[in-house]
Amino acid sequence: MTPEPRSQPQRLERKQAAPLSETAFTLLVQGVLDYGIFMLDPQGYIISWNAGAERIKGYKSTDILGQHFSVFYPPEDQTAGKPQWELETAVAEGRLEDEGWRVRQDGSRFWANVVITALWDEKGVLQGFGKVTRDMSERRAAQQALSERRRLFDHLVQAQETERRRIAWDVHDDSIQAMVAVGMRLELMAERVPEAHAAELRRLDTTVREAIARLRSLTFRLHPPGIDRHGLVEGLSSHLDDVVRSSWGMACSFEHQLEREPTAETAITIFRVVQEALLNVNKHARASRVDVRITSADGGLLTRVIDDGTGEPRSEDGTREHFGVIEMRERAETAGGWWSMYSRPGTGTTVEFWVPNPLPVPAPAPTDEAS
Repeated sequence: MTPEPRSQPQRLERKQAAPLSETAFTLLVQGVLDYGIFMLDPQGYIISWNAGAERIKGYKSTDILGQHFSVFYPPEDQTAGKPQWELETAVAEGRLEDEGWRVRQDGSRFWANVVITALWDEKGVLQGFGKVTRDMSERRAAQQALSERRRLFDHLVQAQETERRRIAWDVHDDSIQAMVAVGMRLELMAERVPEAHAAELRRLDTTVREAIARLRSLTFRLHPPGIDRHGLVEGLSSHLDDVVRSSWGMACSFEHQLEREPTAETAITIFRVVQEALLNVNKHARASRVDVRITSADGGLLTRVIDDGTGEPRSEDGTREHFGVIEMRERAETAGGWWSMYSRPGTGTTVEFWVPNPLPVPAPAPTDEAS
C-alpha cells in the first residue's frame, strides 16, 4: 500500500518544524563536551568551534576562529607538511582518520584521534571540512601501562625460568653426581665386609638410590624438557605421558583448541600452573584419572584440570591456601588472569584458570644515535 498523501496543513506544519530541528542539531553539536567538533574552510581555516573543542584544546572561539588548523600540530608535523597532506587526503578519499600528538593552547601535548571529512555541495564544489577530535591520552596511557606490565611480567617469567634451569643443572651436575658416587662406594664396600655389615650397607645404598630418584624428579619439575623448544601443547603432552601415565600410573586425557600458539611466557605460565595442579592431584586427591583441557576464550586461554578424586580437603579454619594453591593463584593473577578451584567430597576437584594471550611484542627497532 502506498502512503496517503499528506494534507496541506500537515505539510505546512512539517515545513515550520524544520528550522527547529536544525536549531536542535546545532545545539547538540555546540554542547558536546567529549568531542571537539568544528569546521574548516577549503583552505583549512577554522570557521566554527564547539564546547568540546574548547575543553580539549583550550582555545575559546574568539581566540581560534580564523586561524589555520595547523596551529594544533607539533612543530615537527608542521615542518613535514602533515596538516596540508591530511586535507589533500580527505579530498582524495572523502575522509581521513589519524592518531597522533596534538598541541593545546598552553603548549602541552595530548594524544588525539582525529577524523577529517571533506564537505561538498550538490554541485560537487568543495565547501570545507568537518573535523572531529577526541582526546585519547588516558586510553593511550592505559595501553602503555598494560604493555609495560606485560613486559615486566615477561621478564619475571624469563628470570624465574633461568633460575630454575640453573638450579636444575646444579642439582644434576653436583648433588646427583656426588650421591651416585656415594652409592657406588657403598656397593663396593658391601662386597668387602662381613655379611652382618653388608646388609646395612645395602639398605643405605637403597636409601641413596631413592634420594637420587627424588632429586632427578625435582630437576625434571624445575626444568622439564620440551616447553622451551616445542611449545605448550607438545610440552604438556610429554609431561602427561612421562609423569602422569608412566610414573604415577594414572589415566589422563588432554584436549586443546587453541586459535594460535601462546607466547613463550604465557605457555610457561600455563604449564607451571597445570604442573602444580597435577602434583596436587597425585599427592592429595587419591584420583584414578585426571583430564586437562585448554581452549581459547575471551582473548586468552582457559584451562581446566579435572580429577575424579575425593575432593580437595579443607584445613581446620576452612581455607585451602597451602603453598601450591597460593603459587597457582599468584602465577595466574600476575599474568593478568584469574584462578579458581572448586570441589565436593567424593566428586573430585576442578582447577580452572584464565590468562590473556597477547600477540608477541615486536622487538623495538634500533635507533640511530645522534653523532
